[in-house]
Amino acid sequence: MKLLTAALLLLFIAMCLASAEGVKCKCSRKGPKIRFSNVRKLEVKPRYPFCVEEMIIVTLWTRVRGEQQHCLNPKRQNTIRLLKWYRVWKEKGR
Repeated sequence: MKLLTAALLLLFIAMCLASAEGVKCKCSRKGPKIRFSNVRKLEVKPRYPFCVEEMIIVTLWTRVRGEQQHCLNPKRQNTIRLLKWYRVWKEKGR
């Protein structure tokens, strides 16, 4: 009886921890199209067990709105072009 109670308690704790991990996925909503010239920083985070796809987080800067962070859809052609452009831009030392 004690073993069954301990197993159920352990299962309950594991389920609570699994639901808390889902909160860490930042990219539940994808951001708008962006201008490459406004990009300040680009972060590519790997796919975690609690996220469906990898996270691409871009930090933009504009005079009107200041700094903003957006998630981008990794499957869109515009995002793939942005990743290529950013790597080349960073290699040039800018």
